[in-house]
Amino acid sequence: MPAASATDPAVHDSAFLRAARSEPVPHTPVWFMRQAGRSLPEYRKLREGTTMLESCMEPDLVVEITLQPVRRYGVDAAIFFSDIVLPLKAVGVDLDITPGVGPVVASPVETLADVEAIPDLTPAHVDFVTESVRRLVGELGATPLIGFAGAPFTVASYLVEGGPSKDHARTKAMMFGAPEVWEALMRKISGIAAAYLEVQVDAGASAVQLFDSWAGALSRADYERHVLPWSTQVLGRIGATGVPRIHFGVGTGEILDLMGQAGADVVGVDWRVPLEAGIARAGGRAVQGNLDPTLVFAPTEVMLERAREVVETGRTAPGHVFNLGHGVIPATDPDQLARLTDFVHEVSVR
Repeated sequence: MPAASATDPAVHDSAFLRAARSEPVPHTPVWFMRQAGRSLPEYRKLREGTTMLESCMEPDLVVEITLQPVRRYGVDAAIFFSDIVLPLKAVGVDLDITPGVGPVVASPVETLADVEAIPDLTPAHVDFVTESVRRLVGELGATPLIGFAGAPFTVASYLVEGGPSKDHARTKAMMFGAPEVWEALMRKISGIAAAYLEVQVDAGASAVQLFDSWAGALSRADYERHVLPWSTQVLGRIGATGVPRIHFGVGTGEILDLMGQAGADVVGVDWRVPLEAGIARAGGRAVQGNLDPTLVFAPTEVMLERAREVVETGRTAPGHVFNLGHGVIPATDPDQLARLTDFVHEVSVR
């Protein structure tokens, strides 16, 4: 199945995809990173008794969880419910997601043999993803579905560290001290990420986002030398499908231009970077962002005034997708996100 945007004119002409292609829009489109899950009571109820990875592999749950925020908020795009380590689990890596901790890898990668033991991903590994995406495209109608994957650096770091890390010391030690292992690992993860995104697009996803959550831990020079070529490889393969590509990282203000050059159509800007600066650094590309996620806890009028500033600044970009500067915080009041979505739609009507 080709991307829904290639077969459904309503999806192709949606505000989200028009903005991602830097085309005129009827209003600024809105979606929220991590909108599917966490803060929604209906999500927590549905997930009772089911682990995170189990829920990501059950199409009935994936479809319902992905649709929940679209129904509640009226956002302009759905984000496929999954996790960035799911492809690793699917190919047989021994890992789990520990509540309150995050992904934990039983045997961290240290050697070339460890890398070689990781299978390449094929569509057969993730047939449940194909089923989920196809069903979602049918349910979503004119609302685009965004597929996603973890970027090579972030996923590789989980594998090397064995779990979340604040300093990424083992990751950098491999990068600097064992370059042959690092290159093999990045090649492996790049292939897995690209194949995973291709599965989603082939099943009908209309856009993709590559999350490099930890890239901000690197200097500009180290990112350019050790990471950029691999993210470029992933985004280049997906570019052949014709769907818009969003590239997002946290704390990446100093490398936004490089993240754009990697092959992004849309550069995600976190809340630490003034949006006008992010627009300049994106190099003529569309941008996504960038309201501070904590502003949903402020008085509504404060949140909306700051949102107005983001919308107004976003008008100066070739294309702008309104989003938070990172994911929805679990304690967020869903009603605030509903107010925020309505407000952005109202004040941005062209």
